[in-house]
Amino acid sequence: MVSLDLLANNLANSATGGYKNDREYYGLYASDDSQNAVDGGTGTTLPVVERQWTDFSPGVLQSTGNPLDVALPNKGFFALNGPNGTLYTRSGSLRILPSGDLGSSDGYPVQSAGGGTIHIGVAKNLTITPDGTVQQDGQNVGQIGVVDFTNTDSLQKVGSTNFRNTDPRAVPQPVANPGVQQGKLEGSNVQVADAAMRLVGVMRQFEMLQKAIGISSDMDTKSIQEVARVGA
Repeated sequence: MVSLDLLANNLANSATGGYKNDREYYGLYASDDSQNAVDGGTGTTLPVVERQWTDFSPGVLQSTGNPLDVALPNKGFFALNGPNGTLYTRSGSLRILPSGDLGSSDGYPVQSAGGGTIHIGVAKNLTITPDGTVQQDGQNVGQIGVVDFTNTDSLQKVGSTNFRNTDPRAVPQPVANPGVQQGKLEGSNVQVADAAMRLVGVMRQFEMLQKAIGISSDMDTKSIQEVARVGA
């Protein structure tokens, strides 16, 4: 069921810009209740999903022509002022918030390189340079902050495209030359054909397990009925 949920969510977000594929990490569960007392055999081991992990491999960059769309061709994340602290995202679908600040599609202000926000003027030409500097009518109004992590294991997904750092020891470092590309978006890194095949495979396994449970239940019911008949 966990695998089905992950795969279905991946397919649902296959067209979401900046979405990162969720995968499952399997371990073995040893059942103490199934020890074989007759011949001393070991208990039954079953695969279980111990945790999920995120595949941070890059998606394909797609041209949009929208000056508020930006993409990162290399590693790194845009930093956002989330409701409960800083969030990190690869989704560069930006917009101007009612406050006038540059923000994400979720409505969170984009952090500048200095940790503040970037205020955008109305009806002015917007240019974003490769180092993240935002210019309007030739004047610098701020620089988009791009950071990266040595290890992404501490990043926990929040929503579809945002991440929260769960380890205070994992301090993000500024990216000196992020190579920001204006007018482009990074697509999802979900391989639709692979995800669909895996989903079908897991659904078949799920159906087989359901049938096995049904057969076991029928056997238990029949055994109880036979015992009752002998006792009578």
